[in-house]
Amino acid sequence: MSKTWFVTGTDTGVGKTAVSCGLLIAASGSGLRTAAVKPVAAGCDEHGQNEDALRLQACMTESLDYSQVNPVALAAPVAPHIAAGLQGKRLQAGRLAGLCRGVMSGGADFVLIEGAGGWRVPINPRETLADLAIELRVGVILVVGVRLGCINHALLTAQAIRRDGLELAGWVANQGGPRMALHEENLDTLRRLLPAPLLGDVPRLSPWRARETAGYLDIRPLLGG
Repeated sequence: MSKTWFVTGTDTGVGKTAVSCGLLIAASGSGLRTAAVKPVAAGCDEHGQNEDALRLQACMTESLDYSQVNPVALAAPVAPHIAAGLQGKRLQAGRLAGLCRGVMSGGADFVLIEGAGGWRVPINPRETLADLAIELRVGVILVVGVRLGCINHALLTAQAIRRDGLELAGWVANQGGPRMALHEENLDTLRRLLPAPLLGDVPRLSPWRARETAGYLDIRPLLGG
């Protein structure tokens, strides 16, 4: 099996895909074969494809069909369990984990499993996407949207990850909007309180500029370096 991480965020819209793409580019730049899975995506185009999943597919080294990158593509841009219900589908963590393992065992050295929204996003009445990460037993990378309130959101998410028995392998500070006041002071607080290495402080960039994002990321802590 490859080295695999589950990518989650402190909220929706914090730049998980942009950071994931940057991590894939950084890993390929280190000579690693890379792959990614967006097991559930809500919000697809007329072809049944999701923009985030397409971006991941474009940034990995392995040639995977779209259906492997995004096995569950839901039309409505709403919470996954609601989008699935609108289409008469039922999501299950165990089935999603099986789909992810197919990619994890495909020969790539560095695999990312990207969640949707934050850590506790429901996929059915009893399970959340956290249950998928638990089923896979992988480390977690947390993308922190650097904005007012991010310290509370980051600490609560890190606490939930630990209570679920998983390792917070690293976190990325991502500036999705204008630079917040006292940016460095907030980052220093998070460095002190989060039990994982900071993998990068990414300024506000176009989400399509994955190579530039990669330049702000350090994957060595993930690889034991």
